[in-house]
Amino acid sequence: MASPITTHVLDTNLGGPAQGMAVTLYKQIDGALVEIASGVTNVDGRIVDWLDGQQREKGIYRIEFATDPYFEKQGKTCFYPVVTFDFRIEKPEEHYHVPLLVSAYGISTYRGS
Repeated sequence: MASPITTHVLDTNLGGPAQGMAVTLYKQIDGALVEIASGVTNVDGRIVDWLDGQQREKGIYRIEFATDPYFEKQGKTCFYPVVTFDFRIEKPEEHYHVPLLVSAYGISTYRGS
């Protein structure tokens, strides 16, 4: 079974995938955020193997992208040192894809497929 939560990071300044960005996934449990997975984006800018085989659960999740170290490797200063999005899972049977479009001075996300 594929991971119920995936991400894809595209560097809009480079016009391609953001390879090598650290990303952490949290779940809100009893009011506290608990880290449940972490990884680094692959050559295609993706993390697709979080939570493989784990049961999907309703709840509030947070995804945190370590943008500062990524841009520092390019010799750039990033306006957003960390990008964090909270999202809700209501239908655990569905796939949740949380992409990030990023440049040193802009960010965007949406619920992907």
